[in-house]
Amino acid sequence: MVWHLPHLHAIAATTVSGQIDLLTKPRSQADRLLAADPSVGRVLWLDRDSDHAGWRGLFRLAALLRQRGYQRVWILHGSARYALAAWLAGIPERIGYGVGWQVALLNGPGRLPPALRHAHPIRRADALLDLLDIPRPEPEPCLRVAAEADQPLAERFSAWPLPWIALGIGSSEPWKQWGAARFAELALAFRHQQAGSIFIIGGPAERALADELLMQIRATGGQAADAVALPLEQTAVLLAHCCAYLGNDTGVLNMAAALQTPALGLFGGSPPLWHSRFIHPITPPEGESGMAAITVPHVLEPLLRLIQSNAHQDLA
Repeated sequence: MVWHLPHLHAIAATTVSGQIDLLTKPRSQADRLLAADPSVGRVLWLDRDSDHAGWRGLFRLAALLRQRGYQRVWILHGSARYALAAWLAGIPERIGYGVGWQVALLNGPGRLPPALRHAHPIRRADALLDLLDIPRPEPEPCLRVAAEADQPLAERFSAWPLPWIALGIGSSEPWKQWGAARFAELALAFRHQQAGSIFIIGGPAERALADELLMQIRATGGQAADAVALPLEQTAVLLAHCCAYLGNDTGVLNMAAALQTPALGLFGGSPPLWHSRFIHPITPPEGESGMAAITVPHVLEPLLRLIQSNAHQDLA
């Protein structure tokens, strides 16, 4: 979702209202993530596991779209299923990548060349907007935060001394996970060289990992703030107040960068991201591979440099 913010904002700018409605999966938490974004109107849920599964689900999705009376749909996805739902809904103008079977169901101007069929989602969306001469005023994702999320965060964490550093411990796949032992070792090394507070950030799925990490940190006499499973809008505010972020290759890494918080990304199990100047990739040494090849000394020096070059104001 964060990857596509420049594209969503550019498309919204082409509308009379300056807004778009967004159809996405519930796991994106787009209603919370984009609550403060003036370019986003309604968020509609695409439930592929139940309501919108199978052929009956396809017709239910088409009915949902038909009820809204949309005149144009942008499909930033290569699936023909969503184009078919838009066609069944009677949406007059259907714009998308036009790859594979999807091409027969679109009628908007422009089709991406076959060479881009398997390109990165950012490159495909960039190419589509370029093909249609739609400017992208934002060169990289820019995420707005809800001001009302500041207060509960201040009440919970204002006693923790600055600077604040976030550790993002979540990962969607095991091969992208740095592990509790290394995060704990980093926290200990950080405590010996730098004042400030470490915040452990993750979703509900990271609860057990966070508990293990916090136990290891406390066993060495250290402290870290437990910021696991916060409401997403509060996580965004917390990231915005941090002077640096370090974590696995996840959506939270992209959130931090979109909030202009310098973010060190651990890319031992996935290709480094390039789309934001706020993402600083850390990769294994030449000739090595995997997350285990990224050592704490390898990470600590660039983290300390980021902290020393960035200062954030107190949380009000």
